[in-house]
Amino acid sequence: MARAANKNIQAKLVLLGDMGTGKTSLVLRFVKGQFYEYQESTIGAAFFTQVLSLNEATIKFDIWDTAGQERYHSLAPMYYRGAAAAVVVYDLTSMESFVRAKKWVLELQRQGNPKLVMFLVANKADLPDKRKVSAEEGEQYAKENGLSFLETSAKTAQNVNELFYEIAKKLAKAQPARPSGLRLHNRQERRRGFFCCST
Repeated sequence: MARAANKNIQAKLVLLGDMGTGKTSLVLRFVKGQFYEYQESTIGAAFFTQVLSLNEATIKFDIWDTAGQERYHSLAPMYYRGAAAAVVVYDLTSMESFVRAKKWVLELQRQGNPKLVMFLVANKADLPDKRKVSAEEGEQYAKENGLSFLETSAKTAQNVNELFYEIAKKLAKAQPARPSGLRLHNRQERRRGFFCCST
């Protein structure tokens, strides 16, 4: 098992969701450990990288944080195409953002990579008194659609690192160890019996 620990995986991860749900805040909290009370709206998309080391693999995330405004919606496929993981974010104080999150999930299920690791994230868990979407509602929807679910707060850092570690673990599990080595091995198997002459 020791050799599997050297597994290096580069994974494209995309964040989708309505404007103001806290996508950029989640990424900044994860990548830089920072939180800004007033975060400028993302224009188009922002790009970040972060490396996570697990026992079984090292994951280098290429993170695309997409803009939530409707006018940028048509650009989204450019960012989620070829993504290994997607995080669909809604604001638990806004039912409207939850409805939009469901639309993103449907779009990803139709257009995205069939092996996509998908998380539904209810952000702003630090505002329980303003909650409009119950944890049960989010969890139920995630379960029905084969998604993983977490409630987070970019402000207090609740579950933010856990979110990315869970994604990393799922990606490490999904990625076979050294696939090219396996293919070569199979090819040699078929050729066994030819002991003649090195070419």
